Amino acid sequence: MIALLLFLLLGTLLFWFIKHQYSYWNRRNFPCDPDTNIPCGCLTSVVKHEKSMGVALYDAYVKAKSPFIGIYLLFRPAVMIRDAELARQILIQDFTSFHDRGVYVDEKRDRMSCNLFSLRGQSWRTLRQKLTPTFSSSKLKAMFHTSDDIGDKMVEHLNKILPDEGRAEVDIKEILVTYAIDIIGSVIFGLDINSFEDPKNKFRCLVHQARRNNLINANIGMLIFLCPSIIKYLVRLGFKNKTAVGLREILKDTIEYREKHNIIRKDMLQLMMQLRNTGKIAEDDDNWSTKANTTTGEENEFTLDDIAAQGFIFYIAGQETTSSAAAFTIFELAQYPDLLARAQNEVQEVLARHNGQLSYDALQEMPFLDLCLQETNRKYPFPFLSRECTRDYTIPGTKHVIEKGTPIVVPLLGIHRDPQYFTNPMIYDPDRFSPSNPNYNANAYMPFGVGPRQCIALRMGKINSKLSLVKILQNFDVEVMSKREIIIDNHSVGIQPKGGVKVRLSKKEKPCY
Repeated sequence: MIALLLFLLLGTLLFWFIKHQYSYWNRRNFPCDPDTNIPCGCLTSVVKHEKSMGVALYDAYVKAKSPFIGIYLLFRPAVMIRDAELARQILIQDFTSFHDRGVYVDEKRDRMSCNLFSLRGQSWRTLRQKLTPTFSSSKLKAMFHTSDDIGDKMVEHLNKILPDEGRAEVDIKEILVTYAIDIIGSVIFGLDINSFEDPKNKFRCLVHQARRNNLINANIGMLIFLCPSIIKYLVRLGFKNKTAVGLREILKDTIEYREKHNIIRKDMLQLMMQLRNTGKIAEDDDNWSTKANTTTGEENEFTLDDIAAQGFIFYIAGQETTSSAAAFTIFELAQYPDLLARAQNEVQEVLARHNGQLSYDALQEMPFLDLCLQETNRKYPFPFLSRECTRDYTIPGTKHVIEKGTPIVVPLLGIHRDPQYFTNPMIYDPDRFSPSNPNYNANAYMPFGVGPRQCIALRMGKINSKLSLVKILQNFDVEVMSKREIIIDNHSVGIQPKGGVKVRLSKKEKPCY
């Protein structure tokens, strides 16, 4: 009898807590969805495995009408910013009130979580300043030959799997994922790998665990954004990110080998070793030395764990953005023969001017491909930006207050596909970004974020995506196909194509240049 009473009491308390939590916005007279589903809020379709988190937030954006709205991410009250100008004000002008992402990080007990994406406050600001020189134009140019070599390996692989005559269907996304993995493995982790020839190499097998589209990875991805305290608790119980731990061991071995044999290689790992040993990354673009500076006490501030943490997040972000941008661009160009012809002609003309040699400088002379990538990143962005309110904030022009600690969601997929900002948003139209005749709301375009926390590696990502496009258009013909849309996989946070991205390719009789 006592057990039954306790059970009823606990059930009543839980019911009261849930009802109270889901009245958060009504108690504050804050605009909110009157049809909120308890206990999952706007993520009910995600919990039912019907939609991805990004698509669920897109649905919430479409359903709402006000510039901002209170929503519930499971049990957690959050604010969705629907108005592009208000979003920019929050991300740029009022950054001091929203300087953190609000995702899981534990600086004291889990150094492997201390990456540039997750860090907060002054810790983030300090690391951002230290890493910024890594992505200068000169340093990216110095690393270009490594990416170019991997692009050639991709071409070799496609030549092996395509017939000498006629066309064949390929999953271009999977091809480009392998390309992106090898670039990251080489440029960031300092490895000499060829996953096209050896798909079971240690690095590829290790990182494959982190990119599998399954329910477990999707739920962990959600918890990192929605319930960082749960992840922190799991880590304290002994849960480990096996991929990050494995990558740390690879980095440790590579660093020790380089230092033992006095090897200097122009890649990101070399620069992070320089930061670890000297306390900073040299602004001199010819200085790649990692010789320790014994006159300062800074060398121990950036450790092996910190290098591994940055390497892991650069893999997670870079692999997906690079491969998706290129794959979706090929997919869209295949549906618009006029655009495809313009892209092919641009590649041919530029390479002809450079005697058939693709270089960093030649890549800069292909503005139409830049427009194509801009349009791809508009139509297929990472679905949302996340921030956390770091001090009470009154929304401009209103009396509504966002309290400290409240998560902020900017639904990019909704904004980027809103006809209010982009005419005919489902039509693939690179010319909407033409500098001479732009046809879009510039405030609404933010695929890499905006403001101080804009993606630090966005230029590297663009270069590698563009390079892969040139390699494909230079060496292969893309078969035109009928209009169709990507089906987004349910077990993902971002835009993962269900069933891959299928296009038909054939070998060129003679590569264009």
